[in-house]
Amino acid sequence: MNKLIFLLILFFLSNCSLNENSKIWTKDQIESQKQEKLKNVFKDDKKIVEEFNSELRIDLENIKNNNKIVDNRNNYGSLSYNGDFKKIESFKFKKLKNINKLNHHPIFLNDGLIFFENKGTIINYNNNNRVIWKNNYYSKAEKKLFPKLYFVKENQNLIIADTISKIYSIDINTGNLNWSRNNTYPFNSDIKKYNKKFFVIDYKNTLRCYFINDGSECWNVKTEGSFTLSNTKTSLILLDDKIIFNNSVGEITAVNIETGMLLWQLPTQSSDIIYETYNFQTSELVSDDNSIYFSNNKNEFYSVDINSGAINWTNEINSHIAPIIIKNLIFTISNEGFLYVIEKNKGNIIRITDVYSQYKDNKRSKIKPVGFSIGNKKLYLTNSDGKIIIVNLSTGEIINVVKVSRNLISKPYIFDNNLYLIKNGKIDKYN
Repeated sequence: MNKLIFLLILFFLSNCSLNENSKIWTKDQIESQKQEKLKNVFKDDKKIVEEFNSELRIDLENIKNNNKIVDNRNNYGSLSYNGDFKKIESFKFKKLKNINKLNHHPIFLNDGLIFFENKGTIINYNNNNRVIWKNNYYSKAEKKLFPKLYFVKENQNLIIADTISKIYSIDINTGNLNWSRNNTYPFNSDIKKYNKKFFVIDYKNTLRCYFINDGSECWNVKTEGSFTLSNTKTSLILLDDKIIFNNSVGEITAVNIETGMLLWQLPTQSSDIIYETYNFQTSELVSDDNSIYFSNNKNEFYSVDINSGAINWTNEINSHIAPIIIKNLIFTISNEGFLYVIEKNKGNIIRITDVYSQYKDNKRSKIKPVGFSIGNKKLYLTNSDGKIIIVNLSTGEIINVVKVSRNLISKPYIFDNNLYLIKNGKIDKYN
């Protein structure tokens, strides 16, 4: 028995690192072993992707086009744009500081748009690029933090949440401040509104509910946090009496829209993900009928029932780009530059086409998709190399590849039969 105990102790010591002087485990040594373990969390899973059914033609007849981007819409579908991709206007602003993702979209108005610049100044433009008003609501100290802003329009007011923990409301017509409040943590999602409330997620993975009239908090729901900075913009959707949202560690949570009471929760990742959220990227959630759809950069595409949180089906698709649903079809772009067409109800892949075919192998590995929109049977995809690829959605064939910037550009936004691209310093409008 004593021999057995001795062997067990010897085995334990031989497999562990001790401080040679004190013979006590040190924090650094524990952390080193932890990091070694976590190297496998994001192992490079080289899934070989090839074209599939590339000759298949998708029937896109009788598709209804949406003319407007609606703030609370959970799936934009096909938008009205049939232009020749000719630039007709530029809305200029001061360049944004240290921006690596242009995922803060403008507010589109019938007679112009609203966006922000370097130190959080909000600008209201008319369609002729004339500034209607221009206001900044930050102190000198806050301006040095270079806040980036999320918008939602509520009647004639604009609600803003930012990356330095502030929420506030302004009058769209005058630019005057209605109210302002501070949160403990910065915000990390678009804003959704319902009845007299609005909802937004902060960097601690907490969904917060506020009253529109004064910004006071009505309730909040905390979910699992992470040990590292997240590289994922979280998202939320409103469906019937539910809010469904994701967080930086891969959890999908549904709560009652009135009370915040938990309805169901679906973890999609192992517990190790809390140490590696900087490398983890998920798409925004989209919904159609009674299901939500999303994907991530770990080769996982999900369809989930909105009422129970049960998984309908999964597929191996590596993407952090929000999919778009049209009728019974899901369209998405993988991080490797392949256009997938998926049957919505069963998850069957019916076509894969290579839209990065013009790139050489050594370059395409460095290019990542930013986002895409669909307009009148054409797909408009922007990439990290400043190019936009225009694809025939029915055949998967590339119509055109246009270099629009030397630097990063946003996903394409379509509004009122025009297409918009945000660059660092201006928004270009195309017709």
